[in-house]
Amino acid sequence: MTDLAQLLAQPVAQFGATVVTLGHTLAGFAVLLLALLVALVVALWRSAKARAVAAAEAADLARDTEARMAGLLRAQAEMQGRMSAVADVLGARQAELNQSIGQRLDAMTGRIGQTMAEQTKSTHDNLARLQERLAVIDTAQNNIQSLAGQVVQLQAILSNKQTRGAFGQSRMEAIVADGLPQGGYTFQHTLSNGSRPDCVVRMPNGAPPLVIDAKFPLEAWNAIRAAAEADQSGEAQRAAQQAFRRDLDVHIRAISEKYLLPGETHDTAFMFVPSESIFAEIHENFEPIVQRAHRARIVIVSPSLLMLSIQVIQSILKDASMREQAHLIQGEVVRLMEDLSRLDDRVRKLQVHFGQANKDIDDILISASKVAKRGQKIEALEFGDPPPAAIEPEPAHSAQSKTGQLRLRVVEDGSA
Repeated sequence: MTDLAQLLAQPVAQFGATVVTLGHTLAGFAVLLLALLVALVVALWRSAKARAVAAAEAADLARDTEARMAGLLRAQAEMQGRMSAVADVLGARQAELNQSIGQRLDAMTGRIGQTMAEQTKSTHDNLARLQERLAVIDTAQNNIQSLAGQVVQLQAILSNKQTRGAFGQSRMEAIVADGLPQGGYTFQHTLSNGSRPDCVVRMPNGAPPLVIDAKFPLEAWNAIRAAAEADQSGEAQRAAQQAFRRDLDVHIRAISEKYLLPGETHDTAFMFVPSESIFAEIHENFEPIVQRAHRARIVIVSPSLLMLSIQVIQSILKDASMREQAHLIQGEVVRLMEDLSRLDDRVRKLQVHFGQANKDIDDILISASKVAKRGQKIEALEFGDPPPAAIEPEPAHSAQSKTGQLRLRVVEDGSA
């Protein structure tokens, strides 16, 4: 025992002034071991209690699970019933849907077939109309080709100086002949100096006739057009314009010298240009020539201006003719007034006769009414038995017929 006590008293460690012996250490281990045992016992007890609680909870969970499983089985059975009902309904609906789809497909097929038939008919009609239009286009193309040939012929005509002059002359003659009467103009009239203008228009009130010249120099104009198309520098074009001015000056001077004769022709003459474009080009780019022509009393006219001038001359001729016939018109108006006066007198006399006739008719109607009243009074009288020797009276219907005849006569006389 002494050795054990000494052994337990041996120091094991020292913490400052505190000395830890072996006995202290063993005692600590013993206390620690006891605590571990107690903890182990407590843990085992708690574990057993937890297992019991868990077993109870597991049993409750099992019962709850069984109940839920039973509910799930019942729900599954109900679901299967509902699914079968839904399947039946879906089958019926699917059959109805298939039938409806089939009917719609049949109707759509019929409509598509009808639409295709109508479309085919419309296509055939459109093709027929297209063929007709193509035929019209072919005809128009033939007309265009014919017109192109005529244009080529016209170009050939205009390329010749004589035929070109005849073309301008014919166009001027057509305008003058359409606007004036037959005796109001003369073509190729010979003047006292031996010259022959293209047209002479007679003016009213004894005024000298108006001269129209259609010999417009187109050669220089064609040279200007050709130079504008071929020459890019402008030298040839300027030379052609200079030649055109020179030709116009010569032509204006020739018209002034040959056709403006004092006392024989009008103091103004027309120079006819057979193209509106040439007329516009002259007034736009050759203004000095236009001024020179005005000073020489030469008026440059295009087809439209010549037509307007001819219409003005025609109006002046009509006005002069009406002035010449004014005294005849005045005499006719006087005679017309006399006829109207006689007609008024005769109408007034006829009105008097109608008034007298109306008065006579009124008198006849008054007499007829008196006769009718007297007849009614006679019909209203009552007669006794006639004497034996007296003449038998006429029957009542005879008297009534005579009265009716009398009334008829009176009415006829009154209506007459």
